[in-house]
Amino acid sequence: MTIIPKPAKPWTSTPSARAKEITLFLGSILLTVIVVQVTAFKGKLAYFFIFFLLYALTTAIFQYSARGMAAAKDALVKAIVVLGAVVTVLPIASIIFTVASKGLPGIRPGLFTNDMSLATSTDPLTNGGLLHAITGTLTLVSISLFLSVPIGILTALYLTEIKGRFTNPIRFLVQAMSGVPSIVAGLFILSAVLYPITKSYSGFMGALALTILMIPTITRTSEEVLLLIPNELREAGVALGGTQWRTVAMIVLPAARSGLVTAMILGVARISGETAPLLLLTGGGDKVNPNPFSGSLGSLPYYIWKSFNAGSPEAITRAWAGLLVLLVVVLILFTLARLLTNQKMKARK
Repeated sequence: MTIIPKPAKPWTSTPSARAKEITLFLGSILLTVIVVQVTAFKGKLAYFFIFFLLYALTTAIFQYSARGMAAAKDALVKAIVVLGAVVTVLPIASIIFTVASKGLPGIRPGLFTNDMSLATSTDPLTNGGLLHAITGTLTLVSISLFLSVPIGILTALYLTEIKGRFTNPIRFLVQAMSGVPSIVAGLFILSAVLYPITKSYSGFMGALALTILMIPTITRTSEEVLLLIPNELREAGVALGGTQWRTVAMIVLPAARSGLVTAMILGVARISGETAPLLLLTGGGDKVNPNPFSGSLGSLPYYIWKSFNAGSPEAITRAWAGLLVLLVVVLILFTLARLLTNQKMKARK
């Protein structure tokens, strides 16, 4: 029986090399503590950056002495890349940890079943809840989805299937709208609709502003998804006698279904935490309002803003609890979008 040797992997670390790397890592930690203690550098950021600086230098010096200048440069670049990755992840992890640690004390029985109609932000935490804010947020998101999804997908179809003379101007406007501040959308609805027409706060006014913010996200994501559909599918549909729009409806859109769902989820995540338009347009009610076209409507961003403004310890805890709920919702939406995208990529392979 012939034994086929495994191919060599020169980039794989040996046990002795790993031991030396661990020694360098622990030595860098010790040196960092000493440097911070004997110098004017203080605080968590000082520990963080001094450690990475010392670790990068000691690793580069070790690699230079063992394998030469090329290995030292490679080790230094690797340390810088790792530093960039950690700098990116660290603030996100810090935000999640802070919100969770300060928001969990406000999570209690009754938080999701009571509203604030018989309580104030400064009352004990056993009074009131988030029901009005959660139902209001769901109402706003539902109306915004109902209005923005058809507009966004139809615009994406025009950009990818029709490709008329207005394709470039429309694409430019969509890209420009992606950078519009939310306060601008709120002021536009306030001056163009609320003051001259309705003259009263309502959830529908807030949903109109959120729709303006959601349309660019859905349009751009849908366009990218539709561009990934192979032209061979379109040509096959036409060859079988289908019209262009029948081919789009029966072949292109079903093939892009998961990507379009991802576009919707990203659009919802885009507007879930918007506060400025809701401060201007919804009135921020303290009780559940089943009619989004009349009367003030509460929402999670408005609830968080109002509780923080109250300033009492109970109100601050309520605000952190609302922020934790909103953060969990946004993280779930982004996770769903990621899972759907991965499934689409696997299906294409």
